[in-house]
Amino acid sequence: MESESLLKERYLRHLMLEDVGEEGQNKLSHAKVLVIGAGGLGSPVCLYLSAAGIGRIGILDYDTVEISNLQRQIIHATSDIGKSKISSAQLKMCNINPNIVVDTYFEKLTVDNAIPIIQNYDFIVDATDNFASKFLINDACVVANKPFSHAGVLKYRGQTMTILPYESACFSCAFDEPPAKELNAIFTAGLFGVVPGIIGCIQASEAIKYILNIGSLLTNTLLTMDIKTMNFRKVHIAKNEDCQVCSKRHGVTKIRDYSL
Repeated sequence: MESESLLKERYLRHLMLEDVGEEGQNKLSHAKVLVIGAGGLGSPVCLYLSAAGIGRIGILDYDTVEISNLQRQIIHATSDIGKSKISSAQLKMCNINPNIVVDTYFEKLTVDNAIPIIQNYDFIVDATDNFASKFLINDACVVANKPFSHAGVLKYRGQTMTILPYESACFSCAFDEPPAKELNAIFTAGLFGVVPGIIGCIQASEAIKYILNIGSLLTNTLLTMDIKTMNFRKVHIAKNEDCQVCSKRHGVTKIRDYSL
Protein backbone atom coordinates (compact mmCIF):
# COMPACT_ATOMS: atom_id res chain seq x y z
CA MET A 1 0.00 0.00 0.00
CA GLU A 2 1.31 3.42 -0.95
CA SER A 3 1.74 6.22 1.56
CA GLU A 4 -1.13 8.66 2.09
CA SER A 5 0.70 11.39 0.16
CA LEU A 6 1.24 9.08 -2.83
CA LEU A 7 -2.38 7.97 -2.76
CA LYS A 8 -3.51 11.59 -2.86
CA GLU A 9 -1.23 12.20 -5.82
CA ARG A 10 -2.45 9.05 -7.59
CA TYR A 11 -6.11 9.99 -7.26
CA LEU A 12 -5.64 13.75 -7.54
CA ARG A 13 -8.00 14.21 -10.49
CA HIS A 14 -10.72 12.29 -8.65
CA LEU A 15 -10.16 14.26 -5.45
CA MET A 16 -10.65 17.49 -7.40
CA LEU A 17 -14.15 16.44 -8.48
CA GLU A 18 -16.94 17.75 -6.26
CA ASP A 19 -18.88 14.48 -6.73
CA VAL A 20 -15.93 12.33 -5.66
CA GLY A 21 -13.42 13.95 -3.33
CA GLU A 22 -11.84 12.07 -0.45
CA GLU A 23 -15.15 10.61 0.69
CA GLY A 24 -15.90 9.18 -2.74
CA GLN A 25 -12.40 7.84 -3.23
CA ASN A 26 -12.68 6.14 0.13
CA LYS A 27 -15.92 4.49 -1.07
CA LEU A 28 -14.11 3.21 -4.15
CA SER A 29 -11.27 1.81 -2.06
CA HIS A 30 -13.75 -0.22 0.01
CA ALA A 31 -15.83 -1.39 -2.96
CA LYS A 32 -15.81 -4.91 -4.42
CA VAL A 33 -16.59 -5.51 -8.10
CA LEU A 34 -16.68 -8.83 -9.95
CA VAL A 35 -15.89 -8.91 -13.68
CA ILE A 36 -17.09 -12.06 -15.42
CA GLY A 37 -15.00 -12.43 -18.57
CA ALA A 38 -11.49 -11.12 -19.21
CA GLY A 39 -11.76 -10.66 -22.97
CA GLY A 40 -12.78 -7.75 -25.19
CA LEU A 41 -15.29 -6.23 -22.79
CA GLY A 42 -13.53 -7.28 -19.60
CA SER A 43 -10.19 -5.76 -20.64
CA PRO A 44 -11.16 -2.07 -20.41
CA VAL A 45 -13.41 -2.76 -17.43
CA CYS A 46 -10.56 -4.31 -15.45
CA LEU A 47 -8.07 -1.61 -16.46
CA TYR A 48 -10.31 1.32 -15.56
CA LEU A 49 -11.62 -0.19 -12.32
CA SER A 50 -8.01 -0.76 -11.26
CA ALA A 51 -6.99 2.77 -12.17
CA ALA A 52 -10.01 4.18 -10.31
CA GLY A 53 -8.92 2.44 -7.12
CA ILE A 54 -11.68 -0.14 -6.65
CA GLY A 55 -10.36 -1.90 -3.57
CA ARG A 56 -11.15 -5.50 -4.51
CA ILE A 57 -11.76 -6.70 -8.05
CA GLY A 58 -12.66 -10.27 -8.92
CA ILE A 59 -12.02 -11.72 -12.39
CA LEU A 60 -13.68 -14.93 -13.53
CA ASP A 61 -12.56 -16.58 -16.78
CA TYR A 62 -11.50 -20.10 -17.75
CA ASP A 63 -9.76 -19.33 -21.03
CA THR A 64 -6.15 -18.78 -22.09
CA VAL A 65 -4.70 -16.00 -24.23
CA GLU A 66 -4.53 -16.66 -27.99
CA ILE A 67 -2.96 -14.47 -30.65
CA SER A 68 -6.37 -13.82 -32.22
CA ASN A 69 -7.49 -12.21 -28.94
CA LEU A 70 -4.95 -9.39 -29.14
CA GLN A 71 -6.81 -7.38 -31.79
CA ARG A 72 -9.35 -6.31 -29.13
CA GLN A 73 -8.46 -7.77 -25.70
CA ILE A 74 -6.11 -4.95 -24.75
CA ILE A 75 -5.25 -6.15 -21.25
CA HIS A 76 -3.26 -9.02 -22.79
CA ALA A 77 0.04 -8.88 -24.71
CA THR A 78 1.93 -11.07 -27.14
CA SER A 79 4.09 -12.35 -24.28
CA ASP A 80 0.91 -13.60 -22.54
CA ILE A 81 -0.05 -16.07 -25.27
CA GLY A 82 -0.74 -19.44 -23.65
CA LYS A 83 -1.25 -17.99 -20.16
CA SER A 84 -4.58 -17.90 -18.40
CA LYS A 85 -6.46 -14.68 -19.03
CA ILE A 86 -7.02 -14.15 -15.33
CA SER A 87 -3.31 -14.31 -14.49
CA SER A 88 -2.46 -12.04 -17.43
CA ALA A 89 -5.11 -9.53 -16.38
CA GLN A 90 -4.16 -9.67 -12.71
CA LEU A 91 -0.55 -8.76 -13.50
CA LYS A 92 -1.53 -5.69 -15.56
CA MET A 93 -4.07 -4.54 -12.98
CA CYS A 94 -1.63 -4.72 -10.09
CA ASN A 95 1.01 -2.96 -12.19
CA ILE A 96 -1.46 -0.12 -12.77
CA ASN A 97 -2.41 0.08 -9.12
CA PRO A 98 -0.57 -1.84 -6.38
CA ASN A 99 -3.11 -0.70 -3.80
CA ILE A 100 -5.88 -3.01 -5.02
CA VAL A 101 -6.61 -6.70 -4.39
CA VAL A 102 -7.40 -8.87 -7.41
CA ASP A 103 -9.25 -12.16 -6.85
CA THR A 104 -8.99 -14.70 -9.66
CA TYR A 105 -11.37 -17.52 -10.55
CA PHE A 106 -10.08 -19.86 -13.25
CA GLU A 107 -13.41 -21.61 -13.72
CA LYS A 108 -16.59 -21.53 -15.73
CA LEU A 109 -19.60 -19.79 -14.20
CA THR A 110 -22.22 -22.44 -13.37
CA VAL A 111 -25.44 -22.83 -11.43
CA ASP A 112 -23.37 -24.28 -8.59
CA ASN A 113 -20.77 -21.54 -8.17
CA ALA A 114 -22.53 -18.41 -9.47
CA ILE A 115 -24.23 -17.25 -6.28
CA PRO A 116 -21.40 -18.27 -3.88
CA ILE A 117 -19.01 -16.12 -5.94
CA ILE A 118 -21.36 -13.24 -6.80
CA GLN A 119 -22.56 -12.71 -3.24
CA ASN A 120 -19.07 -11.56 -2.20
CA TYR A 121 -19.20 -8.44 -4.41
CA ASP A 122 -21.10 -5.14 -4.48
CA PHE A 123 -21.47 -4.87 -8.26
CA ILE A 124 -21.18 -7.39 -11.09
CA VAL A 125 -20.02 -6.76 -14.66
CA ASP A 126 -21.20 -9.21 -17.33
CA ALA A 127 -18.38 -9.22 -19.88
CA THR A 128 -19.21 -12.65 -21.30
CA ASP A 129 -19.70 -13.64 -24.93
CA ASN A 130 -22.54 -16.18 -24.92
CA PHE A 131 -26.26 -16.14 -24.25
CA ALA A 132 -26.26 -18.95 -21.66
CA SER A 133 -23.86 -17.04 -19.40
CA LYS A 134 -25.76 -13.78 -19.78
CA PHE A 135 -29.06 -15.32 -18.72
CA LEU A 136 -27.35 -17.22 -15.90
CA ILE A 137 -25.76 -14.00 -14.60
CA ASN A 138 -29.13 -12.26 -14.72
CA ASP A 139 -30.77 -15.07 -12.71
CA ALA A 140 -27.95 -15.17 -10.16
CA CYS A 141 -27.86 -11.39 -9.67
CA VAL A 142 -31.62 -11.22 -9.22
CA VAL A 143 -31.63 -14.08 -6.70
CA ALA A 144 -28.64 -12.59 -4.83
CA ASN A 145 -30.03 -9.04 -5.26
CA LYS A 146 -26.80 -7.75 -6.79
CA PRO A 147 -26.70 -4.83 -9.26
CA PHE A 148 -24.95 -5.55 -12.53
CA SER A 149 -24.03 -4.24 -15.96
CA HIS A 150 -24.95 -6.21 -19.08
CA ALA A 151 -23.22 -5.73 -22.42
CA GLY A 152 -22.97 -7.41 -25.79
CA VAL A 153 -20.99 -6.69 -28.95
CA LEU A 154 -21.14 -7.92 -32.54
CA LYS A 155 -19.31 -6.72 -35.64
CA TYR A 156 -19.63 -2.90 -35.52
CA ARG A 157 -22.33 -2.72 -32.85
CA GLY A 158 -22.62 -2.87 -29.10
CA GLN A 159 -25.22 -2.55 -26.37
CA THR A 160 -25.29 -2.16 -22.62
CA MET A 161 -27.74 -1.66 -19.76
CA THR A 162 -27.59 -1.61 -15.97
CA ILE A 163 -29.87 -3.71 -13.80
CA LEU A 164 -30.88 -3.04 -10.20
CA PRO A 165 -32.80 -6.20 -9.23
CA TYR A 166 -36.44 -5.64 -8.27
CA GLU A 167 -36.07 -1.90 -8.92
CA SER A 168 -35.44 -1.76 -12.66
CA ALA A 169 -36.07 -3.96 -15.68
CA CYS A 170 -33.81 -7.00 -15.72
CA PHE A 171 -32.10 -8.64 -18.70
CA SER A 172 -35.02 -11.07 -19.08
CA CYS A 173 -37.52 -8.19 -19.11
CA ALA A 174 -35.74 -7.04 -22.26
CA PHE A 175 -34.89 -10.35 -23.93
CA ASP A 176 -37.22 -12.92 -22.31
CA GLU A 177 -35.57 -16.24 -23.28
CA PRO A 178 -32.24 -17.24 -24.84
CA PRO A 179 -32.37 -17.78 -28.61
CA ALA A 180 -31.77 -21.18 -30.17
CA LYS A 181 -28.33 -22.61 -29.31
CA GLU A 182 -27.14 -22.43 -32.87
CA LEU A 183 -27.40 -18.62 -32.73
CA ASN A 184 -24.49 -18.59 -30.29
CA ALA A 185 -22.44 -18.78 -33.47
CA ILE A 186 -22.90 -15.02 -33.83
CA PHE A 187 -20.32 -14.60 -31.09
CA THR A 188 -17.69 -16.07 -33.41
CA ALA A 189 -18.51 -13.52 -36.12
CA GLY A 190 -16.15 -10.67 -36.94
CA LEU A 191 -15.74 -7.84 -34.45
CA PHE A 192 -14.36 -4.35 -34.97
CA GLY A 193 -11.71 -4.18 -32.26
CA VAL A 194 -12.58 -0.86 -30.63
CA VAL A 195 -16.28 -1.69 -30.13
CA PRO A 196 -15.82 -3.75 -26.92
CA GLY A 197 -13.38 -1.07 -25.75
CA ILE A 198 -16.04 1.63 -25.97
CA ILE A 199 -18.79 -0.50 -24.43
CA GLY A 200 -16.46 -1.84 -21.73
CA CYS A 201 -15.53 1.71 -20.72
CA ILE A 202 -19.22 2.49 -20.32
CA GLN A 203 -19.64 -0.60 -18.14
CA ALA A 204 -16.74 0.50 -15.95
CA SER A 205 -18.24 3.96 -15.61
CA GLU A 206 -21.60 2.47 -14.59
CA ALA A 207 -19.92 0.44 -11.84
CA ILE A 208 -18.02 3.46 -10.55
CA LYS A 209 -21.10 5.71 -10.69
CA TYR A 210 -23.13 3.12 -8.79
CA ILE A 211 -20.55 2.93 -6.00
CA LEU A 212 -20.30 6.72 -5.79
CA ASN A 213 -24.08 7.18 -6.18
CA ILE A 214 -23.62 9.91 -8.79
CA GLY A 215 -25.23 10.67 -12.13
CA SER A 216 -27.84 8.60 -13.93
CA LEU A 217 -27.40 4.88 -14.52
CA LEU A 218 -28.56 3.00 -17.61
CA THR A 219 -31.48 1.47 -15.74
CA ASN A 220 -34.63 0.69 -17.74
CA THR A 221 -32.50 1.75 -20.70
CA LEU A 222 -30.65 -0.17 -23.39
CA LEU A 223 -27.88 1.97 -24.88
CA THR A 224 -26.99 0.82 -28.38
CA MET A 225 -24.18 2.03 -30.62
CA ASP A 226 -23.04 1.54 -34.21
CA ILE A 227 -19.41 2.54 -34.70
CA LYS A 228 -19.77 2.75 -38.51
CA THR A 229 -22.45 5.43 -38.34
CA MET A 230 -21.55 6.76 -34.85
CA ASN A 231 -25.20 6.44 -33.89
CA PHE A 232 -25.84 6.09 -30.16
CA ARG A 233 -29.44 5.39 -29.18
CA LYS A 234 -31.25 4.86 -25.89
CA VAL A 235 -34.13 2.38 -25.95
CA HIS A 236 -36.54 2.43 -23.01
CA ILE A 237 -37.01 -1.01 -21.42
CA ALA A 238 -40.13 -1.29 -19.29
CA LYS A 239 -40.06 -3.54 -16.24
CA ASN A 240 -42.17 -6.60 -17.07
CA GLU A 241 -44.58 -7.29 -14.21
CA ASP A 242 -44.90 -10.86 -15.52
CA CYS A 243 -41.15 -11.42 -15.98
CA GLN A 244 -40.21 -15.03 -15.30
CA VAL A 245 -37.10 -13.88 -13.42
CA CYS A 246 -37.67 -10.64 -11.51
CA SER A 247 -41.45 -10.19 -11.13
CA LYS A 248 -43.07 -10.57 -7.72
CA ARG A 249 -45.52 -13.04 -9.24
CA HIS A 250 -43.13 -15.34 -11.11
CA GLY A 251 -39.69 -14.35 -9.85
CA VAL A 252 -37.00 -17.02 -9.64
CA THR A 253 -35.82 -18.42 -6.34
CA LYS A 254 -33.09 -20.57 -7.86
CA ILE A 255 -31.02 -20.15 -10.98
CA ARG A 256 -31.37 -22.15 -14.18
CA ASP A 257 -28.76 -23.84 -16.37
CA TYR A 258 -29.30 -22.24 -19.77
CA SER A 259 -26.63 -24.34 -21.43
CA LEU A 260 -28.84 -27.43 -21.38
